[in-house]
Amino acid sequence: MDILSVLGLLLAVSAVLSGQYLDGGEALMLFNAPALLIVVGGTLGATMLQSPAAVFARALQISAWVLRPPELPLEAIFNDLIHWCRTARRDGLLGLEVIVETVAHPFARKAVQLLIDGNDPELIRETLMSDSVAREQRDLQAARVYEAMGGYAPTLGILGAVIGLIEVMNHLSDPALLGRGIAVAFVATVYGVAFANLVFLPMGAKLKALVRNETRMEEMITIGITAIADGENPRVVESRLQGLLG
Repeated sequence: MDILSVLGLLLAVSAVLSGQYLDGGEALMLFNAPALLIVVGGTLGATMLQSPAAVFARALQISAWVLRPPELPLEAIFNDLIHWCRTARRDGLLGLEVIVETVAHPFARKAVQLLIDGNDPELIRETLMSDSVAREQRDLQAARVYEAMGGYAPTLGILGAVIGLIEVMNHLSDPALLGRGIAVAFVATVYGVAFANLVFLPMGAKLKALVRNETRMEEMITIGITAIADGENPRVVESRLQGLLG
């Protein structure tokens, strides 16, 4: 569980509600079902319209990363690469056969398998880079879905406000309907801005950062495995990889 994300969301919502309370309002004043339907439903619909099915499905899959980020064992991968380098230098590439099935990370396991199969270092590098770039582009596309939602939500909030004002203009003689229309108008705008800036845009930025962190780990694996294939000295490999630890 990413405690920082949970605390950030709680702090943001609490700040808004507390500010309204201190201004003399009540929390229930911010609940309006028609406004919520317009903003949330409209935002989801517009996002589904712009997104290919595979991208939208991937966006739903990685949304959980905001609260439960994928484990990126950079330090463990770094130590494994140095160990593999020393093993290959001492026992040859075939000495790595006994460990390939014990490698937990799929990308690292594929890299080791390419290595022990005796592939050319340049082929190994190109294969791993191609896989990494494809994975990064797929996940960045998914993360951008939430950025798109952050763009649509305020616009749908304005649409909800206009609809509310239209209702107001149509019922100027009825005070009860007048109040409801004004409520939809203002609350819809609040929903649009709040969902965009407190949920969707932060989610998109967080997911993009996590995607790039995974790319950094895959870059470390690619450099390390290619260096092993080139027969580089373990100390040189260790020195090259340390800069990627951050």
